[in-house]
Amino acid sequence: MSLGPLSQRKIQQLAVRSIEEQVSRRRLRSYGSFGFSAEWIYATSYTCMALVVFLRAVNVGGHNAFRPSVLAKELREYDVVNIGAAGTFVVRRAVSQEKFRRELLNRLAFPTHIMICEGRALAGFAAEDPFAGEPSGPEIVRFVNVLSKPLRKLPPIPMKFPDEGEWVLRIMGCRGRFLFGLYKRQMNAIGFLSRVEKLVGIPATTRNWNTITAILKALQ
Repeated sequence: MSLGPLSQRKIQQLAVRSIEEQVSRRRLRSYGSFGFSAEWIYATSYTCMALVVFLRAVNVGGHNAFRPSVLAKELREYDVVNIGAAGTFVVRRAVSQEKFRRELLNRLAFPTHIMICEGRALAGFAAEDPFAGEPSGPEIVRFVNVLSKPLRKLPPIPMKFPDEGEWVLRIMGCRGRFLFGLYKRQMNAIGFLSRVEKLVGIPATTRNWNTITAILKALQ
């Protein structure tokens, strides 16, 4: 999916709209008469929410190759939307994380780490404007590392790679399972991303901000 550049205000609007429309679909908007915001209702309700699924290390150099669009069609009973070729899906019909994980594992021909989070968590993270005041441009990529679970102890943040000289990759912060930062479009950036995963000590998978924006659109 190709997306043009979007302002942070537009991203926040997408995130909030996603929250509001999912609240409306679940007939929770009536609580607004009591002074509760749509965001609060969505964050505190216990109804089944849309899920966002990230597969780790698939379709990379012929390794763990599969066709995400075909897999999404096989899972259409869950109203699955495929985002790109890296193994990113939005599940818009109510299903438990455990059940959907089993559905994926039964269809994949290889083992891989599967990260699943609620759509509300990602929408809330995006609405916080995590890259406010940070540099942007065609040679700088804003990225999010989706962690398999929250970190018990955060590494020293912010941090940069390499340790000396001009940075190629910068870790700016962590919100729950989302570790985020910037990297420059240089050959050694991939190696530094691998070092970040080793540093946190748990499986993680990387997506750029364009992918996150596409997910927010699919959540609407």
